[in-house]
Amino acid sequence: MEITPEQFEKIAPCLPRQRGNVSISNLQVLNAILYVAEQGCKWRGLPERFGNWHTIYTRMNRWAKSGVLERVFEELQRRQIVRVKLEAVSLDSTHVKVHPDGTGALKKTARIPSESLATAGPPRFIWLPRMLERP
Repeated sequence: MEITPEQFEKIAPCLPRQRGNVSISNLQVLNAILYVAEQGCKWRGLPERFGNWHTIYTRMNRWAKSGVLERVFEELQRRQIVRVKLEAVSLDSTHVKVHPDGTGALKKTARIPSESLATAGPPRFIWLPRMLERP
């Protein structure tokens, strides 16, 4: 699912104008975005023919925040260049481990047998780390 330069010319007005010394064209970025959407790969997994993955991701992120990406996909659908229905896109699979106290688990409320630590006495174990002998 790649867009040809002739198809790109039809939707080029939806994209911002490239300024300065740009190494990756808007056509390459758009084809890379379509590749990620189709293949479901990570950004780092983009083939080298698209260019630097970080540059593509940064530009895509900028386009998404400013509404450019939505306009481009609407135009692609309207002109029937690419027929894609995007309902939800998840590009990150981060998870966070929660401490057991934060999960709603019951707290330990058992008391030590003796109310005062002085009567409980010193700890009944001694932990001494020992070095293993070298073979």
